[in-house]
Amino acid sequence: MKRIHRNPEDGNIDLTPMLDVVFILLIFFIVTTSFVRETGVDINRPSAATAEKKSKGNILIAIKPNGDIWIDNRNIDIRAIRANIQSLKARFPQSSVIIQSDQDARTGTLVKVMDQIRLAGVQNISIAASVDSR
Repeated sequence: MKRIHRNPEDGNIDLTPMLDVVFILLIFFIVTTSFVRETGVDINRPSAATAEKKSKGNILIAIKPNGDIWIDNRNIDIRAIRANIQSLKARFPQSSVIIQSDQDARTGTLVKVMDQIRLAGVQNISIAASVDSR
């Protein structure tokens, strides 16, 4: 009877191709993940029966009941909206602007914010509302 002598190094498995596949999958999931953007404040949105859900990436502006305006977790002055929207639109050209106005916020503030957004060159403006389930 012949005995086959194996070299102890023959039993090792090369893990390099598996690590390459894992890194490629990691990169794939990072690239395809959509990140949710928030304004940084809680808003009590009014409800509407005709509200629609938007799934694209958007530029969000929040208006609080006291008139504070928030963009990207920052409280900004109404005069700075135009510059902020222009820079965000340059970074995200396909985005639309969504205004999340509290139901107790003044309409005058909402109109001023919309005016500044239009002066920034954005025509696609939406006002966020909760879906009314009646």
